[in-house]
Amino acid sequence: MGQILRDHIKQTVPFEDEAQEAMLNLFVAAAHVRRRVERVCWKYDLQFSHHNVLRILRGVHPDGHPRCEIVERMLDPSPDVTRLIDKLVDQGLVRRSTSEEDRRMTMHTITDEGLDLLGDLDPEIRDVQRWFDERVSDRDLQHLSRICEGIYAGYEPD
Repeated sequence: MGQILRDHIKQTVPFEDEAQEAMLNLFVAAAHVRRRVERVCWKYDLQFSHHNVLRILRGVHPDGHPRCEIVERMLDPSPDVTRLIDKLVDQGLVRRSTSEEDRRMTMHTITDEGLDLLGDLDPEIRDVQRWFDERVSDRDLQHLSRICEGIYAGYEPD
């Protein structure tokens, strides 16, 4: 094992151990899948993180979330979520308003334009999911999910 990875990253020496090889394989595979999703997002003038924020807000539509809740739900939290949301607001895809319950809190909701955009994006994202599904058996998909959950379960950032 490992020859495909060594060729891909142009490494000539053996890996230190199986953990290093598996971790590098995970990085390469995740980056490959993410690039496919990013190519779809770019067609719509979005970044991966923008798509993630829109999906989070669609999940609670017609309600919204404050910025801190969006950050907690993001797949890959960005250090500048405010800037990401600003772009979505400028594009008319997200609306920012003051919370009815707590006037100090700003709420973010997806607009009809944001919902329409996700509706346009969804079939192409599903194409990426089908591409992924064709490469991994159902049994391995379940096993992969269990492995990944074992890696990040209980993780607390420093």
